[in-house]
Amino acid sequence: MAPRPLARVAVAGLAAVALLGSAACGSGFDDNSEGTAQSSGPANLQILIGSSGDAETKAVQDAAAKWAGESGNTATVTPAQDLTQQLGQGLAGGTPPDVFYVDAAQFADYASVGALEPYGDKISNTGDFYESLRTTFTHDGKLYCAPKDFSTLALEINTDLWAKAGLTDADIPTTWDQLTATAQKIKAKGQVPLALGDTRDRIGAFLVQNGGWLMSEDGKQPTADTPENLAALQYVKDLLTKGLAQYPKQLDAGWSGEAFGRGKAVMTIEGNWIKGALQNDFPNVKYKVVPLPAGAKGKGTLSFTQCWGIAAKSKYKEQAIKFVEAMTSGEQQMSFARAFGVMPSRQSVRDQYLSAFPADKPFVDGAEYAQGPVNAPKMDSVLRDLEAGLQGLATGDPKTILANFDKNAKAALGD
Repeated sequence: MAPRPLARVAVAGLAAVALLGSAACGSGFDDNSEGTAQSSGPANLQILIGSSGDAETKAVQDAAAKWAGESGNTATVTPAQDLTQQLGQGLAGGTPPDVFYVDAAQFADYASVGALEPYGDKISNTGDFYESLRTTFTHDGKLYCAPKDFSTLALEINTDLWAKAGLTDADIPTTWDQLTATAQKIKAKGQVPLALGDTRDRIGAFLVQNGGWLMSEDGKQPTADTPENLAALQYVKDLLTKGLAQYPKQLDAGWSGEAFGRGKAVMTIEGNWIKGALQNDFPNVKYKVVPLPAGAKGKGTLSFTQCWGIAAKSKYKEQAIKFVEAMTSGEQQMSFARAFGVMPSRQSVRDQYLSAFPADKPFVDGAEYAQGPVNAPKMDSVLRDLEAGLQGLATGDPKTILANFDKNAKAALGD
């Protein structure tokens, strides 16, 4: 769940998703998935993961080896060089891995063409997964796959720069009005108040806080052009035009976490992946994490998650489901959390996780009011156009940006 994979989701997989889409048209994904000959003997599961690094790869390989040894199967875990591309090629070519990571941003593309086995109701205690995560991986009323882990956005504060600006805990913003007031105090001291990513994956949180979002819950209707979203985008535009927030490129940084780590801004809005990035690149930065300020309609944040997908064409579906069951147990998720810093998708280990990682409470609490990514297929070009609009928000027209999204999304969904 590091910043780079999230940032590239919208573009890196475009060719692969297009390949999957074109290959799936009339390819019989839906028709053949039930008819795939199943093997009842020992499985040789092929598992493809998008790994954040050596720690994640080793942890998943060790867990898979343990499951295989206990179950009498074999399980080969391969870290992908480019998960979306390799997965798209495997699915389109009819030779997909049995089990694989599916990012929430691409889930609807895969589910809509019948590439995924909808096995969700065969996993025990699915109600234990956070509701926002279950919703993210539900398509046409079916829970397709088990959420693997998740992250949310929160507000990070550089405590040294905060004190330098003469601020105390009483200045920590819990509302938009307070965010504006605190940012004005920081700017008056000659510092940049907020480093804000110029994408829907950051700015979208403001829409949620004001009671809006880009799509209907079922993913069938665009809902961007509303008064709630307009007010939210106008608020962000005001922050930008008044110098209370700046995009990373304005701060000569690749992403907000880098700007924050280099002391270019007092606050930023990022997910829990910032912990590892700061520890590795800026170990001397002292900071605290607090919930995002609430908008007019209350608290809101964004969630980023992946699920364990099972190929509809796998001949080892029964064994693959048992593998996922083992990988999503509370005990195994806690093991993964300790190994490479992810937050478990099961609520039953929430207290255990917070006992081990108390500073992550704002991130974990965000699951209760988080919005997942746009959950509709064929949205890549639509989202790219939205990103371009958001990158020019400081001089652009929020109403036009939102209306364009609705127009483009309706056209894509109508194809």
